[in-house]
Amino acid sequence: MREGPPLPPTVPRLAVGRYRARFRAEAPVRMSDFPGSAWRGALGHALKRVVCMTRLPQCRECALYHSCAYPYFYDTPPPTGATKMRRYETAPHPFILEPDEDEGEDYTLGFTLVGLANRHLALFIHALAKAAEGPKGVTGNRLRLVAVEQEAAPGSDDWRLIHRPGESLEALPAAWQEAPDAPPACRIRLLTPLRVKRDGRHVGPDEFRFADLFGHLLRRVSMLTAFHTDTPLETDFRALMELARGIEAPCELTWQDKTRYSKRQKAAMQLGGVVGHIDLAGTDLGPLWPYLWLGQWLHAGSGATMGLGRYRIEPASLRAHPASHA
Repeated sequence: MREGPPLPPTVPRLAVGRYRARFRAEAPVRMSDFPGSAWRGALGHALKRVVCMTRLPQCRECALYHSCAYPYFYDTPPPTGATKMRRYETAPHPFILEPDEDEGEDYTLGFTLVGLANRHLALFIHALAKAAEGPKGVTGNRLRLVAVEQEAAPGSDDWRLIHRPGESLEALPAAWQEAPDAPPACRIRLLTPLRVKRDGRHVGPDEFRFADLFGHLLRRVSMLTAFHTDTPLETDFRALMELARGIEAPCELTWQDKTRYSKRQKAAMQLGGVVGHIDLAGTDLGPLWPYLWLGQWLHAGSGATMGLGRYRIEPASLRAHPASHA
């Protein structure tokens, strides 16, 4: 552990807009095992059809590469003249999909836009609607957009209607906010496979440590603030990681695979990661807490745009009452 006085909490200034698109289907929805991958593909094709002006096969050859909304979301280029993280060819994508896995004639797709991406909310919604109602729909499900809701603040569960087709979009400002006080104990529940690497290989359930989650989350928050806000994160990264490595947190994890078909490689791919829970108790989470709290909406690890790496933080008191949360 790092010696000396505790680090003051740093607050990443990252606006997060959380939304729910509600759809109606003519027949019961039947999604694949990995709906996030299907939605990401359908949305990308629809967005490109909506915004592409040159119809060039490769975005990076286009003169509009740094100003077009499609590469901004799907092949996110670092800003011209960027001085931070110049070794990265692309920046992290500024959206996260959280698809509904329930079946029925009503379907909900949750999605999050990060930082400056919230300026493109109207375009994003339009592309979602086009993707859902297209000839092939999403894995064969043709869906009609009926409403879009926005959460007043991340984690508040206060959802407001902001749009219906044919009506104006009345979105709430997507402003950053500080995390609530850190609890004395909590459980991090990994809801979808978390894919993180250590020393070049994916970390499995038996060797997973809390620092594996926090290290990838810290890097993700740093890159998102650098590329999608006007206030890049400035903090003592090394000291934060020393604190994270010093935390011994019991983990109960298993490995779960998701199957995705890659059109580029023309093959099915297994995208696996750890699911389960990590318990934190008897530890001062103060300096680490803002990142852990924010990560619930950003996800962690690879495949975040498709819904992987999603987790929720449960106060320790809730664990004694499993019926009190879904």
